[in-house]
Amino acid sequence: MKRMMAAWVLSACGIASAPAAMVTKNIDYQVGGKPMQSVLVYDDAVKTPRPGLVMTPDWLGINENNVALAKQFAGKDYVILVADVYGVALRPKNPDEAGAATKEMYAHRADLRARIDAALDQLKAQKGAPLDGKHWGAFGFCFGGATTLDLARSGADVQGVVSFHGNLSTDDPALAKNIKAKVLVLHGADDKFEPPEQIAGFQQEMRDAKVDWQFVAFGGAVHCFAIPSAHGEVPGCEYNERAARRGTRLMHEFLGEAFAGK
Repeated sequence: MKRMMAAWVLSACGIASAPAAMVTKNIDYQVGGKPMQSVLVYDDAVKTPRPGLVMTPDWLGINENNVALAKQFAGKDYVILVADVYGVALRPKNPDEAGAATKEMYAHRADLRARIDAALDQLKAQKGAPLDGKHWGAFGFCFGGATTLDLARSGADVQGVVSFHGNLSTDDPALAKNIKAKVLVLHGADDKFEPPEQIAGFQQEMRDAKVDWQFVAFGGAVHCFAIPSAHGEVPGCEYNERAARRGTRLMHEFLGEAFAGK
């Protein structure tokens, strides 16, 4: 009886909630005749409509770890589409394969933008998901951060984009004039993958295009600081719990403001 009464009190106070029911759904489509398979992730135990985000993973692309990371970020707050930009036939298994895959995409940036734009279109088309239909954003890690910035440069209709330790280079700085979104770059202050001149070039690109942008550097953090599975397998690529926690909080706050039109 006491347990029943306690459960009733928790429910009446709004403390009890339904257990999480994370949906993971493959989304198949084509871009330029190339088969793609992105992954839709959201908590189905919460019926409240919410913003939709495109997440581009690090250079390993769609794998078990990156889908798990998407689930953590989705929580009860977002519907997330984990974007496939390599194609369904390519799932890198190691850094060598991932390096070759990203090299190919960096050499064909127009194709990369077309593929990430298509991923956003697929997210917006998911009528069965609890999307509010008006708030859209994107975020990504490492290579995925670069891809997220290219989504913004393409002129995509999103309110906010976030890059975690992403490559900041571009094949055409003039594209920044197309950016409609607010931009947040989260950077490891000791990241050796992004030289000072690249950082300066990106910041000038944003200034010249009069973008609403922010750049935050976390002391003591290096490349991959927000990826829990990164433990130095690639030199200079290491998870940093403190920077990851702070960066995640900043992302939520930033997107909240962007979606509110502030």
